[in-house]
Amino acid sequence: MSGIVAAHAWYVYIVRTHDGSLYTGVTTDVVRRLAEHHADDGRGARYLRGRAPLEIVYRRRLRERGLALSVERRLKRRPRADKEAIIAARPSRRALLRWLGVSDPRQCV
Repeated sequence: MSGIVAAHAWYVYIVRTHDGSLYTGVTTDVVRRLAEHHADDGRGARYLRGRAPLEIVYRRRLRERGLALSVERRLKRRPRADKEAIIAARPSRRALLRWLGVSDPRQCV
């Protein structure tokens, strides 16, 4: 091992449950995280227990963990109509950040 740790890209994602509710989260691996939400081993979000089947309806790569957490926080505070609009529009990374009023740390250099 060279001692260099590979940086993982971070994603924000939105899951739609069987009852139509929306759940927002962040992860480095969306497929793995969805599997954890489906599993009955306690690794998934408590909110999603008993709400399967689950469907990823939106995901966006954001690179940095801090940025992904900021976007997640802003999305969770948005009304359902805004989340549905984001799901339908599938905005680019830059457009999503602008939509949510989050500054891109790469643009602050």
